[in-house]
Amino acid sequence: MTDSSAATPIARLKRGLRQLGPGLITGAADDDPSGIATYSQAGAQFGLSMLWAMVFTLPLMAAIQIVSARIGYVTRQGLAANIRTAFPRWVLLSVVGLLLVANTFNVAADIAAMAEALRLLVGGSAHVYAVTFGLLCLVLQVFLPYQTYVRWLKWLTLALLSYVAVAFTVKLDWWQVAVSLVRPQLALSHDAILMVVAVFGTTISPYLFFWQAALEMEDTRDSPPHSVRDVHRHLRRIKADTLVGMGFSNLIAFFIILSTAATLHAAGVTDIQTSAQAAQALRPIAGEFTYLLFSLGIIGTGLLAVPVLAGSAAYAVAEAAGWPGSMSARLDRGEGRGFYGVIAAATVGGVMLCFTPVDPVRELFWSAVLNGVIAVPIMAVMMLLASRQATMGEHVIGHRLRALGWIATAAMAATVLGMLATF
Repeated sequence: MTDSSAATPIARLKRGLRQLGPGLITGAADDDPSGIATYSQAGAQFGLSMLWAMVFTLPLMAAIQIVSARIGYVTRQGLAANIRTAFPRWVLLSVVGLLLVANTFNVAADIAAMAEALRLLVGGSAHVYAVTFGLLCLVLQVFLPYQTYVRWLKWLTLALLSYVAVAFTVKLDWWQVAVSLVRPQLALSHDAILMVVAVFGTTISPYLFFWQAALEMEDTRDSPPHSVRDVHRHLRRIKADTLVGMGFSNLIAFFIILSTAATLHAAGVTDIQTSAQAAQALRPIAGEFTYLLFSLGIIGTGLLAVPVLAGSAAYAVAEAAGWPGSMSARLDRGEGRGFYGVIAAATVGGVMLCFTPVDPVRELFWSAVLNGVIAVPIMAVMMLLASRQATMGEHVIGHRLRALGWIATAAMAATVLGMLATF
């Protein structure tokens, strides 16, 4: 065998890894501290009965993210800019307003969880750590290109693989796990439906739609017009990138639920509502090293997710207002002042919420529920945009993607209506 032929699989692997970008980053950002807390509570409170949600949401999550990415790539505009063109102004203001509120609460929940995780590791004041993390995220977003920033931080998210290790170090009845996937024993109570809304909301989150569309827009901002061949090749890359990213996201979420079910739920610990509490609870059960890795994972995912939350809000507001805005804008050149102003407002607002009487335990959970509620109208608007020839030209989404996208929208709407009906 020649050297060139021997190197071919490695070359193909490297080429494949280079194609992973917005989808992988978006998927990694989805397992933020708020998501970790929600998945941990789902496993602790309901055991194996919530595992089905991660399998069920994977194709729906991937479909809706592919839709958002296609809109950003084909139109070379973000979601808010397309909504402004295609819909009445009240639709635009409603969507952007809902996103801004949800993202600010999510930023607060994530920063509070990061601060508490660091306090558990080294002691000190969680409030001081919250201010420090908020300022750190803000400075890095403004002065460091996001691609450089995320290149280092995404390695920290690999610490969440400690949950996979936990699942394989405790005694599990894998047949029961398989049965729970296809026949979950879940009573249709208000608490169970509320948890499903939270799990769906933290898995299929509105800020991810805006973020991935914006990243695809950024990648094509200065490129020449697409040829038909280039478009088809890039759409295939978007599909592969998104499937890998969402698969990684849901795999981690699956093992968070499985591990907390096998450890905390089995030990009678059913009231875990923050990622920091989950880390602390795992300490005596899964060992000191797993606890350390998991705490670092909370901080890593938080540092990755807060810029995505604030950045997606900034893209939406800037596009709605008609301001120029980009993560590559340079403030020292007078660029993107309004854009970075929104990032600062969302980040500072999140830090301030950490000092209010609002219980951070409930804030984490309810931010996921809020995401689930506001995702419904935003998903419906996205599906209409992606099916609109005036917006997408000849690249409107196909029948399979359209069907999966509307199924995802209907499933989310059904769970929200079920939650409201059982209050």
